[in-house]
Amino acid sequence: MDRVEQLDLRETQGGCMILVKAVPGSSRDRVSGVLGKDLKIAVSAPPENGKANKAIIRLLAKALGVDRRSIELVSGAANPRKEFRVSGISCVEVFDRLRVL
Repeated sequence: MDRVEQLDLRETQGGCMILVKAVPGSSRDRVSGVLGKDLKIAVSAPPENGKANKAIIRLLAKALGVDRRSIELVSGAANPRKEFRVSGISCVEVFDRLRVL
């Protein structure tokens, strides 16, 4: 993935914080790339009742090769700009795994 080095990832106790720009209601689910310092993720789920947030967690878990229960929405539940905590993986590993997408 181009420009993955620009992502704003922060190491936390036992994991990594990642900023996401959500694009709900898209034609298909995909990690679209990097937008500024955010990982841009498009999902077909609508932005209602947390459906898009759950779809983003599933897609992010698949992209990073982790269980979806290790990903937690920390902030931005009703905002297109969100912050997620990925437990059990370092930011270096996140960079490496996103680079191959």
